[in-house]
Amino acid sequence: MSRLTPQEVQEIKRCLAEDKPLPDKYRYLIFGDKLESELVWNGKSSNVCGVVLPFQVIEHIEDKLDKNPRQPDLPCINGRGGEQDSWSNKLIWGDNKLILSSIKNGPMRAEIERHGGIKLIYIDPPFDVGADFTMEIDIGDESSARYPGILEETAYRDIWGGGADSYNSMIYERLCLMKDLLADDGSIFVHCDWRVNWSLRAILNEIFGHKNFKNEIIWKRKTGRGITVHEPTNFGFQTDSIFFYSKSKKNIFNEQKKPLRQKYIDEFYRYTDSDGRRYRIADLSSPSYSPTLVYEYKGYKPPNKGWAISLGKMIQWDKEGRLYFPQKKGGRIQRKRYLDENEGESVQNLWDDISSIPPNSEERLDYPTQKPEALLDRIIKTASNEGNIVADFFCGSGTLAAVAEKLGRKWIASDLGKFAVHTTRKRLLGVQRALKDAGRPYRACEVLSLGRYERQYHLSVNPNLSPQERLEQLKAKEACFRGLVLRAYKAEKAEGLSAVCGKKGRRMVSVGPVDIPVGRLFVSEVISESVRQRISGVDILGFEFEMGLIPDILAYAKEKGVDLSVKYIPQEVFDIRAVEKDRIYFHDVSHIGARAHIDRNTVSVELTNYSLFFSQDNLDLMEASLKKGASKAVIHCGQLINVSKDKQGVIKRKTLTTKWSDWVDYWAVDFNFESKREIITVKNPETGELVEKWTGGYIFQNEWQMFRTKNKRSMELKSVFHEYEKDADRKKIAVKVVDVLGNDTMTWIEISLKGRK
Repeated sequence: MSRLTPQEVQEIKRCLAEDKPLPDKYRYLIFGDKLESELVWNGKSSNVCGVVLPFQVIEHIEDKLDKNPRQPDLPCINGRGGEQDSWSNKLIWGDNKLILSSIKNGPMRAEIERHGGIKLIYIDPPFDVGADFTMEIDIGDESSARYPGILEETAYRDIWGGGADSYNSMIYERLCLMKDLLADDGSIFVHCDWRVNWSLRAILNEIFGHKNFKNEIIWKRKTGRGITVHEPTNFGFQTDSIFFYSKSKKNIFNEQKKPLRQKYIDEFYRYTDSDGRRYRIADLSSPSYSPTLVYEYKGYKPPNKGWAISLGKMIQWDKEGRLYFPQKKGGRIQRKRYLDENEGESVQNLWDDISSIPPNSEERLDYPTQKPEALLDRIIKTASNEGNIVADFFCGSGTLAAVAEKLGRKWIASDLGKFAVHTTRKRLLGVQRALKDAGRPYRACEVLSLGRYERQYHLSVNPNLSPQERLEQLKAKEACFRGLVLRAYKAEKAEGLSAVCGKKGRRMVSVGPVDIPVGRLFVSEVISESVRQRISGVDILGFEFEMGLIPDILAYAKEKGVDLSVKYIPQEVFDIRAVEKDRIYFHDVSHIGARAHIDRNTVSVELTNYSLFFSQDNLDLMEASLKKGASKAVIHCGQLINVSKDKQGVIKRKTLTTKWSDWVDYWAVDFNFESKREIITVKNPETGELVEKWTGGYIFQNEWQMFRTKNKRSMELKSVFHEYEKDADRKKIAVKVVDVLGNDTMTWIEISLKGRK
């Protein structure tokens, strides 16, 4: 029997014919059982991204070479307790929606499931704390502000541009994908605060089911003073919420213990009364401690039989010489190592024993959203076992990955920010080295990115339009963006071409996308069109370039007879005032200078130069906006410049950087570059089968690296010696540099070992 009356059927037909939304009542009349509760927002959709993009391995990190140049290689150990397996931990750069969808629907999922599936996902997504993600970075002996890149700003705009509605849509789709990726006994921990916990709880209930809600963990950060400093009308905020949900009823849960609180003490105390004869001893061996418990010992009997067992313990410990009696009246009896013998009390949902990271802590990286390792240690131990896969798709500074490595878990971590990926990479290398020095095994790590991108997933096109209208809107937005960049670059529009869109003097110009990095396929299309059209020189402009792309693609272009120049688009291109005043500077990709030192069949690499052309600020506009009596450090054309304006308005500039090496934050060497091809798995368009395909590039095998840390700012500029096989002839050595801003640059050196045996 139909649940709809004839009148309701006619109303539905009329709404469909007129392209109007159905009244809310039909959601339940048509689709049956309704949810017990549901959060509804404008634009909510049950459609989840299903795109599958191939993952490219940009870098394989395995600290193979010891610091002693004559010691043998120390390979990493994949597997624990002698067990070898094929898993490498994965650090992925890109949009986590596309990453999650590509894992869920692509070949990586089979690899994950062979290793037991993902048992734990922890995420610490944005809290709506404001769009300012500026952080201080050290440049030599000076410091400057590091601003978010265009991809990070675009992502923030997409998340919060529509207020709570756009945030809810963002997190809803990603949580749906995460649930599907979890193993049946897996769990998710979602970290949030008062700004979004009200909506996140409802969304998690809807996706995971309220029956799979386990806990709302309240983490007391202890350092928060809240907004009461400025708004004395409410209490300050000192806590965050962590929502704990499981995928099913059979989730992994390992009970955690914490040491007894200080008020329970790790000793037995004995206080004398005024007459010095009766002793009050607080038995703190259990949480049922009461300070009124009274024992009499050394010649005194217990007040009743109820204390006989405790008295027996006292007598036994006294016989063993483990009691230390006070010398003075009012002193205390001590029993050493009491806490070591007590497993502590069970952890409940109020976590007030883990503080925020102190400013002087070695663990502190000064990353804006960094969480303490103790917090992730407890979560990982609770919801996973050694050898399990754990994941964080908003990894930030990489705390989950670092702790997972120490605890013997396999891990996946991803972030949209290139600086976050770089911070995590350095952190994991530090963990690998510490584990190796301690004689403990560690796993190799791969840095991956999505090999190709679908434009419609990044540009904000109205989803309510028809497919044809969406395509037309997308083309119009792209044309507007290209026109703006060409104008700023002083180039004119070129007609009749697809990959190339402008002309400047004798050179053609191609403009990369606004919302995604310039990738290998995009540049390949530019080169192919240049060859077809007999174009000899092209400038490619982009906000960001795929990691490891530049040297490969420049060499390929040279082989094809195309003089390719790659330049960064400054963010000021969107400032119409700067464009009109001709104050836009397009800077070249950084240049690396490196030299090989050959001693028979051993080679060491020396970093000889790093030329940075980057400008993070428009110097002229910044000087105009600077207040009298103020000063600011500005990165301009690869130099850190202090700009000051005195009270009379006179501006002075002083260059603060003195050495090129001040810009280098990390450099690494692959002594056998081109020994490992970059293979991706793609779907055959004709058969639908998954096939492996060589991209034409190679994986950078990170065999040796040097990087700065918070406590070690010095930088060695010469690598250890690498010993080649005796029959080696010619070798190609790749050198990678990541600067303090997170920019990734690579070059290579070709050497001949002939006659040096």
